[in-house]
Amino acid sequence: MRTDRIFTRLERVFARLDREPERPAHLQVPQMSRHRVVLFGATLAFYLAIVVGVLTTSELVRLDWQVMFFRPYEQWPQLHAFLDYYVVLGQRGPTAVMVAAWLGWRSWRQHTLRPLITLGVALLLLNVTVGAVKLGLGRLGPHYATQIGSAELFAGGDIFPSGHTANAVVTWGILAYLASTVRTRRNLSVLSAVVALGVGATTVYLGTHWVSDVLLGWAAGLLILLALPWFEPLIARVEAWVFELRELLRSLRARRRTAVPAPVPVTPLSTRVFVQRPTAADGEEPLRPSAPAPAGHAARATAHLAPRPHLIRAERSPGSPAGTRRPVHAERAPRGATATARPATGA
Repeated sequence: MRTDRIFTRLERVFARLDREPERPAHLQVPQMSRHRVVLFGATLAFYLAIVVGVLTTSELVRLDWQVMFFRPYEQWPQLHAFLDYYVVLGQRGPTAVMVAAWLGWRSWRQHTLRPLITLGVALLLLNVTVGAVKLGLGRLGPHYATQIGSAELFAGGDIFPSGHTANAVVTWGILAYLASTVRTRRNLSVLSAVVALGVGATTVYLGTHWVSDVLLGWAAGLLILLALPWFEPLIARVEAWVFELRELLRSLRARRRTAVPAPVPVTPLSTRVFVQRPTAADGEEPLRPSAPAPAGHAARATAHLAPRPHLIRAERSPGSPAGTRRPVHAERAPRGATATARPATGA
């Protein structure tokens, strides 16, 4: 009779996770191949062409104004409510939290910090490169344009390139970059490309960015993803340093535990000796410890500490109190006695 247990789908998923090795051997770090170098060079040339086209107020700037006057949000108003939420996929905070949570779980399962460190390096490169160009060119957005047909550069803005678009490319593209298999990497690449293209087009629809802003944002994000293999040695060194720091902290904790002094043994209650101090007798002052006396008067200083016999005073008689110094008056009758007549005396 066959008694094999039939697992449910959820149980099979958890069983597969339990069999996952700590550091999968099939994970390969992407290398800077010739194909990647060629793609990086082409993207960089596209990036520079867009910057030059905006600086020279070429036909690209004319296209920006045409799309702005077209006002897509007025042409298709039924999409406005949905695209207001869709553009959140390009915001730095929400996307970084979601992707970091997923990569953090992968790091915990595989006992490696490479996913989280790679995400941190990519976001740092994004902030430095995109932020520098934004502040350097200072372009104003469509809603703040002042002169029709101009590039609106060096006017104190921070719209060129599109930060939403570049962030969408980097944040969602990092999932494809860190994929374990070729098939997964291909599927995630398509998904991240669709999300990034949609976020860029949404910013143009809402009128928050020019078309050239979005084009430069796509190029900026793709350049960061293509350049990540050059930073893999740095990522490996940071990971090794973090693990060394963890081992150092563990050794310090172990030393502290071994350096704790042994506890003082406690004498059992049954073997303790209790000394009863002498107490003051009734009617006497309580005994107080005396101050240290000179060496010659040691016996005299401690003499009063010897126990004294308890003196019981006699009860007072009705006639006269015991031990009184006053003599008994002959003419006075004791208290409580019946008064008697006094003898008469002669004149």
